[in-house]
Amino acid sequence: MHWMTTYGKVSLCERCLTVAGHRVRPFSENAHIHCRDYSQPLQRRLVDFASDSSFETASQKLEEHYGVVVPESSVRAITLGHARCMSEQSKASLQNRQECVGDGKQLIGEMDGSMIPVVLFDEKAEGDKRKTRKVDWQEAKLCLVYEQGSCNKRHRVIMGEPDEAGDQWLSCAIEQGLNRQSSIHCVSDGAKWIASQADRVFASQGHFLVDYYHLCEYIADAAKECVGKDEKACQKWTDKQKTRMKTGCSEKVLAELEPHSNGKSGKEANKSEECHRYIRNRPGQFDYQAAEAANLPIGSGEIESSNRSVVQTRLKLPGAWWKPEYAHDMLNLRTLRANGDWDKYWKATG
Repeated sequence: MHWMTTYGKVSLCERCLTVAGHRVRPFSENAHIHCRDYSQPLQRRLVDFASDSSFETASQKLEEHYGVVVPESSVRAITLGHARCMSEQSKASLQNRQECVGDGKQLIGEMDGSMIPVVLFDEKAEGDKRKTRKVDWQEAKLCLVYEQGSCNKRHRVIMGEPDEAGDQWLSCAIEQGLNRQSSIHCVSDGAKWIASQADRVFASQGHFLVDYYHLCEYIADAAKECVGKDEKACQKWTDKQKTRMKTGCSEKVLAELEPHSNGKSGKEANKSEECHRYIRNRPGQFDYQAAEAANLPIGSGEIESSNRSVVQTRLKLPGAWWKPEYAHDMLNLRTLRANGDWDKYWKATG
């Protein structure tokens, strides 16, 4: 028999016994290895490579660093197998969450979505299912929670409905110490589903704030329609409206935009109308004064950074298309690493 390790292929002659008509392999059973299998240290290394690079690149890196040749198909199968285990662990921890006891904490929560390229097949179709292949995009909803002043962030991700993402968000908060005495400051872009989930899962313990810098983009886009194309005039007008929003004078900004809004919806709306609608449809979500007074963030840069490093770096490689279930598992693998649970998983697996 033989199996692959980080030192290369290990081969040996194993004595097999026949007991009650069944073949018994004492060495394999006691050593917990199987013929043509891969050792646990080798699996960890190839999954480590494949978590950041394509399966093909991971195979090449393994050969470069360890001199071990593992086919791309085997790298893919082993990586997705461990990703599935990590996904199941995440699901189990969601079901077994327990409320923390002790003093209340000031937590900060953020959430954002990122579109993932997926490939779909009609599993019920007869014959060659490749002929039913369709490509699409599905949203991966990533959330994080951390304590004010701490660098220890807890991530969770799901490719599902908003309520499922909200439940993940709550689990993140509980893992970070949320209890009845805690409060959580939620900040994100203006997506309504995120604000509604903050209200649903955190209720009176949470307060939602629209990302200030995201709002500023809307204000800047409307400037030319309100004061003309002169750059200095546009900058002066933009700064004035930004100051008003920061000091709780959103009604004055709406009054500035009102004469220039065309009142239309969808793609027919001009920039002034888009900005006006963005502000008027989110009452109570622009209290930047209170956030800054409490030394809380007014932007969602943490989740945007995590979206790039956790989701997009691996799931949006050029030319990569995923089956939704594989994308979901790989996302859970990526969040497990981001949460610092990588060693814990492999120790439990070994």
